[in-house]
Amino acid sequence: MDKARIIDGKAYAEGLRAHLAREVEVLKSAHGLTPGLGVVLVGDDPASQIYVRNKGLQAIEAGMRSFETKLPADASLADVLAAVRAYNADPSVHGFLVQLPLPKHLPEAEVLAAIDPLKDADGIHLINAGRLASGIDGPAPCTPVGCILLIKEARGPDLSGLDAVVIGRSNIVGKPVAQLLLRENCTVTIAHSRSRDLPAICRSKDIVVAAVGQPELVRGDWIKPGATVIDVGVNRLDAPEKGPGKTRLVGDVCFAEALPVAGAITPVPGGVGPMTIACLLRATLIAACRQAGIAPPEI
Repeated sequence: MDKARIIDGKAYAEGLRAHLAREVEVLKSAHGLTPGLGVVLVGDDPASQIYVRNKGLQAIEAGMRSFETKLPADASLADVLAAVRAYNADPSVHGFLVQLPLPKHLPEAEVLAAIDPLKDADGIHLINAGRLASGIDGPAPCTPVGCILLIKEARGPDLSGLDAVVIGRSNIVGKPVAQLLLRENCTVTIAHSRSRDLPAICRSKDIVVAAVGQPELVRGDWIKPGATVIDVGVNRLDAPEKGPGKTRLVGDVCFAEALPVAGAITPVPGGVGPMTIACLLRATLIAACRQAGIAPPEI
């Protein structure tokens, strides 16, 4: 069998952002409306700072407005909630998120619950989680949305009847991916650390989404020939062959083993990762349209 097609998430995300930029221009010219994306960043976590900066740059490149509220690591709950409520009340901000993780002294659930569900750009508010579980249209978590778009890129727009397994049951990725696959009329199994005979579960599936956070857990002989494999995992391992203190990124799937078996597979890095910000911009554009009573474009 030939090697799997590598699903280029970076190229897909670039194309999606270009499409969004065109739709933003249409929205501006036809309705005088510029979508606005806001971020609340608490503390100075280096990875979060880089991610927030990239969000801002890509929003501006797509013709959107970018807003940032930065608070010190010792910010009080009252300060953080005030920042959230300011975005809730600002009509120029159509979607926003609170960058996670928060400092340990802040109650994450209370902060996230304060977000206006209509402006919940990352789709993690309890109301939006309930909408997703109930099959009601609304904001959905951006990484899971990106997974679905990449699966459709590999298999075509109609996923009806396909058997899928999602390895991982987090509220951020695992559960939302499963709900979105159900919405696409897939037959879905959710597997996790206590699932019995995980290799056997995977071997019968047309779609495997690995989002469990265990490096190279999924081996090549777990994959059904021709299956589509979406690797959400990002794990950093020591790489002494590169030099002292060097590391390398791997996913939850053993890429080298899965490549000769799968029909299509996402790499790590360069697969699911680039889709997250692109889908965040997509969510902001859709939110701006809905808040203005305008039918969102097909994106």
